[in-house]
Order: sequence, then structure tokens, then C-alpha cells
Amino acid sequence: MSDSVHFFTSEAVAVGHPDKVADQISDAILDAILEKDPVARVAVETLVATGMVFVTGQITTECYADIPKVVRQTIRGIGYTDPAVGFDWETCAVLTAIDEQSPDIAMGVIREDGQIGAGDQGIMIGYATDETPQYMPLPMMLARKLMMRLAEAREQNILNFLRPDGKCQVTVQYEGRKPVRVDTVILSAQHKDVPIETVREGLLEEVIRKAIPEELLDSKTRFFINPTGRFVEGGPKADTGLTGRKVIVDTYGGRAGHGGGCFSGKDPTKVDKSASFMARYAAKNVVAAGLARECEIQVAYAIGVPEPIAIFVDTMGTGVLPDAQIRRIVAKLFDFRPARMIETLNLRRPIYREMAANGYFGRDGERFSWERLDMVDALRNEAKI
Repeated sequence: MSDSVHFFTSEAVAVGHPDKVADQISDAILDAILEKDPVARVAVETLVATGMVFVTGQITTECYADIPKVVRQTIRGIGYTDPAVGFDWETCAVLTAIDEQSPDIAMGVIREDGQIGAGDQGIMIGYATDETPQYMPLPMMLARKLMMRLAEAREQNILNFLRPDGKCQVTVQYEGRKPVRVDTVILSAQHKDVPIETVREGLLEEVIRKAIPEELLDSKTRFFINPTGRFVEGGPKADTGLTGRKVIVDTYGGRAGHGGGCFSGKDPTKVDKSASFMARYAAKNVVAAGLARECEIQVAYAIGVPEPIAIFVDTMGTGVLPDAQIRRIVAKLFDFRPARMIETLNLRRPIYREMAANGYFGRDGERFSWERLDMVDALRNEAKI
């Protein structure tokens, strides 16, 4: 980055956003199956619309999952419990169209030599930066905090007019690599039919000012709160939702590249998921080890082949070693074969529905195994720093 002043914006969406509803349903189904059959192969996608949920995809498993029950309980947990909003857990129709995984794909995934081949071709990316304690971009973390606070204000009845849908954008001003202030906040939240002034005042005081540190806000910060003036009709009634349409919200808020594949509804033999987690794990440890202040790792696969066909490292000019040397160290210390990634990160667990709501990276807790910093010493030793 140059030393000039510049601005960067990231977006996040609420748990009740239609696309996020679809993601959470897909991951809830995945969790229900992994809980009973950790080696199941799952690829499910969900579409939600007015009064309807349609689940489709491929599942190969030895267990039974009551998919309609899982769907309804997930919708209930999100907060769609009132038929008056046009979508609720008890009255929505649940349709399913599930097949087994194609045998042509299966023979490449579960190979005769006992290894697990990549479930598809693809490009997966992991990223880390030292600008926040979570090794995440600040705009993404602030946008996520806004949505988590919005959910809290609704669930705890702090703002009794809120409904589940919503979204936000946060623009941060940088001087060089340093974030210095929040320039703009856009927040749109679904609400009951109350005066817009009530909505805007409540969201400013109870959501924005509670989620964004006071020192990042100043007299020049701009706020756009429910800028259309009305957001009563929302959720799947107002907008169709589909699994996999919020991949930037799920990752780094646009700061890093994205290979295109989503995470939700996929078991870890799908490298869209497992390799993205492993690349984040490697990138975060590279930054924590002091090899770079910023790091993006790209891993590419061919379907049915365990070993990645290429690994690329870009430290955006912040590396203490040449990028090619850091790439060699990463390739030596991190095994990007599917079976090894699944084992290293313990990915055959029912842990994914929670992540579908508030992002997969920069999270705390043992279940987020790709957030560990247990490779720092090994990286420093290999780099001789």
C-alpha cells in the first residue's frame, strides 16, 4: 500500500437476511448429518422465498436426518416466528430433492489408494493482516460487530421494533496501512411499522454506538440509517435467498481474493471449505510469526487429485523474506491434501451452522481450529528469524 489516504468498505448481513437464512439451513443440515455420520459426503443448497423452503443437493450417508425438522428449527432459531411477516417456521412449506453423490465424482474423492482426492477443481484463498487482534481487516470486523449487536438488540428486546432482516456497510479511512477512523456507516434494519425517527434514533444509540469504538467515530463520520425510510417488509418474503451468495461476507469483506466456491452445506472433502480453512490457518500463522504484516495464500486443485497443483503466496510487499521463500516454507509445513487438512483441523464435526451466521474467520473458540496460532515457532525456525 502507498502512504496516501484511502478508504476501504466491507459489508455484513443479519442472521435473518434471506441469503444467510439459506446458508444457515444448509449448514444446519450438514451438522445434523455429521453428528451421526462424520464421514458422510454432503453438498446441499437451499432456496427460500415467500412461505417456502426448497432444499436440494447430494448426500451420501448411512444415517437418517429429518431435514424438514432441521429446517423448521433453524428458521425458528433465526427469529422468523410470526406469520404476519410472510415467513415463519411453522407454516412455511419445506420441499426436498436429494440425490446421492455422483459415482463419477465419488470415485475421485474416495480413491482406491485410500487417499481423499479433491472433491472438485478450484482456487481457495486464505488471508490475514496484523491490523486487528483477530488478524482480520478492521472494516470486516466492525461490520460483523454491527450485525451481532443488531441481533442482540432484537433478541434481548432492547429495541422492540426490530425484525430479523438487515445489512450494513462500514467504510474505514486509512493512512498507509493504518486504519485511523470510520468514515461512513450504512445500517438498514427490518422493523415493525413504527415512525422512522424512532428506528433511526434507536439504531444509532443502541447498535452503532455500542458496536463501533467511540475513538473511531468523529464529527465527520456519516451515518445512513435505513436510508430508504421504510424497511417493514423483509426476509424471504421481500427477497429470495440462496445458499452461497454471501461469500465475501463469510470471509474477509473484499480485502482478499476469493476463488468463488462457498462454504455452507459442504462436508470437508470439498476443498472449497477445507482448503480455505487451511489457507487461513497458514496465513494467520505467517503473520503472527512476523514473516509478514499481511499475507494472502492461494491454493489450487484438480478434481480427484489429493495434492494441490499450485500454492501462491502474496505478502503485498510486507514480507521480511521474498514471497517465493515464504511459499516454500508454507508448502513444507502445511499439508494441503484433503485427508490431512481434515485431520489437522478436525473438520468432521457438527460446528458449521453457527459460522454461517457471522463469518468463518476471526472467531474465538476451540471449534475454530483454523484460528490456532500453534505453527508460529515452526515458521520462525524455518525462516531463521
